[in-house]
Amino acid sequence: MLYKRDLYDNPQAIAEVIVESYNQGVRAINLFNDAQLLKAYDIACEQGCEMKVIATIGKSDVDYLNPNYEIAKEADWEGDIDLFSNYDCPLMLVDEFIVDAYDWRLTSKILSSINDTDSISGLITSFPLRTTELIPENLEMDLFDFYMVPFNAISYMMDITAFNVAQREEFKQKLISLNKKVIASRILACGVLKPKEAFEFYKKIDYIDLISIGVAKVEEAREDFTLLKEY
Repeated sequence: MLYKRDLYDNPQAIAEVIVESYNQGVRAINLFNDAQLLKAYDIACEQGCEMKVIATIGKSDVDYLNPNYEIAKEADWEGDIDLFSNYDCPLMLVDEFIVDAYDWRLTSKILSSINDTDSISGLITSFPLRTTELIPENLEMDLFDFYMVPFNAISYMMDITAFNVAQREEFKQKLISLNKKVIASRILACGVLKPKEAFEFYKKIDYIDLISIGVAKVEEAREDFTLLKEY
């Protein structure tokens, strides 16, 4: 309730976080089709803080812990593509609840529609082990170029129970075999890890191309991105 009142229901507060992130050197932002979020981004842009937009396509309001994939597949992904085609949006990613529904025909259709725009396409998954294993058997690999997966030192919110050395190597090889640009999300394990812990872990990782960090306060943006510059 506090998060909703203090941040989500207050586009000005969201815009202040975006502006501080920009001031700390961030030049890309992951957006989805949400009126409050897009209003906040517009406010930030009015203050000179234009970023490259990495768009999530087909995001739906489903319960993360118990998702209804059939409802997720009904998201207006075509409208999302049309919307973000009006932004400086070099990359559009298909939402995880569509990808992880394993309706490969639908996923292929969305990727093809993205590829018909000026943007390149990618996938998001919540199940980096299982989905990574299934992709080569079910998708044409030239349909997409980027792949976003949850990835952190304690395997939090990953479908890997014990992230020991052998499992990390197996996971690494699976990702490398896709031959795609990999974006890591949830690197702070939803706040379980301190930024310094997460960044120390990533210093040893050489097969991740980009990282996505969620920040909810101006102070967090300042502290996290200032620290990140040291790594």
